[in-house]
Amino acid sequence: MAPHRSRRLRKKLCVDEFQELGFELSFKYNEGQGEDSVGAFMGRFAADAVEPNDLVYSGCDEYGFICLARRGSVTSQQRELIEGWLKQQPELAGFTVSPLVDAWYPDQPVNPPVR
Repeated sequence: MAPHRSRRLRKKLCVDEFQELGFELSFKYNEGQGEDSVGAFMGRFAADAVEPNDLVYSGCDEYGFICLARRGSVTSQQRELIEGWLKQQPELAGFTVSPLVDAWYPDQPVNPPVR
């Protein structure tokens, strides 16, 4: 059973109603993609898909994590936008996009939305 925490502490710890969600990505490039091509892809990914959607990407050119650029959670619509953008990229042989997960405590289940 979780201990009783004040609202202020729950917010500080990003738990319960203050849980923040994000998702993991991994990329598989087509054969023969050099460092320049991968670097150009990652630049376009940041400029065209991540930043315009108020998101940030943390990771490398093979895998990483996407979360909101400010306090809060990534929405399923933002996740779908990223996935749709990736489907259109010729450099990629494949990619994976995880379901939304707790950005601070990945082993914790995702809380249902608060109404």
